[in-house]
Amino acid sequence: LIADKKSSQNVKKIVSKLNDQKYGEAKKHRKIFRPWGSYLSIAEDIGWQVKRINVNPEASLSLQKHKFRTEHWIIVSGKAQVEIEGEKKILKKNESTYIPLGFKHRLSNPWEELLILIEVQSGSYLGEDDIERFEDNYGRINQN
Repeated sequence: LIADKKSSQNVKKIVSKLNDQKYGEAKKHRKIFRPWGSYLSIAEDIGWQVKRINVNPEASLSLQKHKFRTEHWIIVSGKAQVEIEGEKKILKKNESTYIPLGFKHRLSNPWEELLILIEVQSGSYLGEDDIERFEDNYGRINQN
């Protein structure tokens, strides 16, 4: 939003209209920053969600699993180190993998180039609190 300082009080009116029209952006940002990078919610509906995930160079998400969702990861830029149930593999641009429900998994970028991937989640519940962490470089064990 770009506005004259004298009009800044009108932001509240805009947010109120967004709320009235049931836009999710009124309550939460589409782009969320994490210690390892960020994700952008691209599209969602009941039972599925699509995110663009950026993993910073030499960063790693926690070793985790989900009770209610599966995930598909498609690499669009950079390389990913993927760990699923203890098995590690490298994925490059245009390669993908599937994480079944309840499988322990981790996404890492041990290289110096930004990793960008598309994540497709599907399941009965897609909230960020459906994460059970086992290892985390940022001290977030059993936290959301």
